[in-house]
Amino acid sequence: MHKLKDNVKTIRELSEFIPMDEKTVEKLEDVANRFPILIPRYYLSLINPDDINDPIRRMCVPSLEENEPGGSWDTSGEGKNTVIEGLQHKYPQTVLILSTNRCAMYCRHCFRKRMVGLSDEETVKNFKRMLSYIRAHEEINNVLVSGGDAFLNSNRLIDFYLGRLSNIRHLHYIRLGTRVPATFPALVNDNPALLEILKTYSSKKTIYVSTQFNHPKELTPEAKKCIKNLLDAGVVVNNQAVLLKRVNDDPETLAALMGALTEAGVIPYYVFQCRPVSHVMTSFQVPLMRGCDIVERAKTMCNGYAKRFRYVMSHERGKIEALGVINEKEMLFKFHQAKDPRDCGRLFSVRFKKDRTWLEQDLL
Repeated sequence: MHKLKDNVKTIRELSEFIPMDEKTVEKLEDVANRFPILIPRYYLSLINPDDINDPIRRMCVPSLEENEPGGSWDTSGEGKNTVIEGLQHKYPQTVLILSTNRCAMYCRHCFRKRMVGLSDEETVKNFKRMLSYIRAHEEINNVLVSGGDAFLNSNRLIDFYLGRLSNIRHLHYIRLGTRVPATFPALVNDNPALLEILKTYSSKKTIYVSTQFNHPKELTPEAKKCIKNLLDAGVVVNNQAVLLKRVNDDPETLAALMGALTEAGVIPYYVFQCRPVSHVMTSFQVPLMRGCDIVERAKTMCNGYAKRFRYVMSHERGKIEALGVINEKEMLFKFHQAKDPRDCGRLFSVRFKKDRTWLEQDLL
């Protein structure tokens, strides 16, 4: 079994797996010096090395498009919602713990690209203060432990988090955000101690594992085994995909992904509009009107359970659901969640240019 320490970390290493000439190597090394590369060999094995447009390659291999700036580093106001370093409270019922800045893989579309490879400025330093905050705010009924990737914490630390959080009465459930089932499932499959920890605490408090599968090719036998192991441990598994240009931006691929997820026992939860993150938006954003068309056409190919997901954007003002295209110049939206209670459930329409990929503040 490959270990995380065997991850590919340089373009030179990568060129042993994917053919590229010396000029390309040098150009991509410049990109990787700014935005680090980290790819499990397992995930590399899913790539067709002769296909430059391979969707798995798009998600893990640096490209020259990352040199394009645009956008911003914090597109959903994470800084403004930080109440304690490492703890965010945007919606009344939910808090987010940034438990680590580590991931099994550095995804090229990462919306926390500002954190990748950096120090732990936004990670947990004082969990006791966080617990006190959560206990003092009884409107909070769920906690999302994320990062980075929650499963990149040690078993001891995961046990510590779940042990303390599961004892808080007013929490209905605990969520663990991870892409490990897609990028490095062996981290779960070969870790019986982790599965035992999850089994122990899922008997005390409902535990959700939120995954991110973006393409059917990621649902390998190893990934499906990982999902089954998590389900057998008593946790609920749901998926939050991201709509990504030249990865899953066609109805057939998106429908196949949702079908494969439900077949494996995973609940489709969201399809996120890719955020306008600096050095990401040019590479991966799909225009909203086109995204809406893709989603609606995909749903016609899905059964009832596979089409339960919502097409949303995680905006500074809240989670905004794209409900549909009214005409060629107008779209309808709804606040699925809102930071300002006055926005909760609010419907609104926006006049559109076909290439619009995000909603600016003045449109809300």
